[in-house]
Amino acid sequence: MTKRRFSVMPWKPIVVGVDASPEAADAAVFAVAAAQHAETSCHLVHATLGSRRAPRRERYPYTRLYEEASMQVGAALGSRVPMALLENLAVHRGKPAAVLNDSVAALGAELVVLGGKHHSTLGRWLGGSTGLNVARTTAVPLLVTVGEPAIRRVLVAVDQSGAARPTLAAAERYAALFGAELRALSVIEPLPVLPEVPQPDVVEYHKLSEETVARDIWSLIRTPDVNTLVRHGAARETILREAAEWHADLLVVGSHGKGWGKRMLVGSVTEGLINHLPASLLVVPAAAAAAGTEARAFSAVNEEGT
Repeated sequence: MTKRRFSVMPWKPIVVGVDASPEAADAAVFAVAAAQHAETSCHLVHATLGSRRAPRRERYPYTRLYEEASMQVGAALGSRVPMALLENLAVHRGKPAAVLNDSVAALGAELVVLGGKHHSTLGRWLGGSTGLNVARTTAVPLLVTVGEPAIRRVLVAVDQSGAARPTLAAAERYAALFGAELRALSVIEPLPVLPEVPQPDVVEYHKLSEETVARDIWSLIRTPDVNTLVRHGAARETILREAAEWHADLLVVGSHGKGWGKRMLVGSVTEGLINHLPASLLVVPAAAAAAGTEARAFSAVNEEGT
């Protein structure tokens, strides 16, 4: 008899964006623990302001800037992370998103971790547009932590788009890493009201949408006994409510999809989820699938049996 056995892909390095904020320290502590679970390496990266290349005549001030930044970040992290990690802190000039993307490429990393605040604005790394720039430009998932999360419940929110596959795969990968319970949510938004355009029957629209989700989305889930939910309403508000009511520790969403997912990184949905975090948030770019970072790989193995 032929059985199909699933194998977990080895984890690649984890990059942590750090500054002198308490949120960055929490993110670093979480990333170190996650790297230990995943049996991979963790790398601290800090970006300083200014041009990415210093003129030759400014070489000394340029080096001193690095030293000052290293001292400030090291003092903020203190004894919360291993000394060896602090000694290898990478400091680069440039905008945070560009610095992080370069570090991901150089290290072959599969995850960027940043620190955020619960139900509030983010720390300095994600202040203003920085967080959105990181989410828009990174080719690997971005994890924004709330405190030092203990991941016991993972809620993944998906829509009917190509982003669903890599988003579900990432959610399964992280739930397996932390031994967490996984729940999947799909939100069916109301149809827009257009002038002089006949509206379809709402009941029929909901029925067809739910059938499509069950056929095309839930069938992608490989983890057994995952609780799947379909809700109707505005995406951001519904996701926030479900995450809060279930007490999710990690919320997983995709980017660059259709419907509400397409607006994830350009409008109020992302701002609502990142700037008012209901839990730690993992944003999975659709490019992750093309880059070969699907959460699990499987192979068919012939085994004899009856």
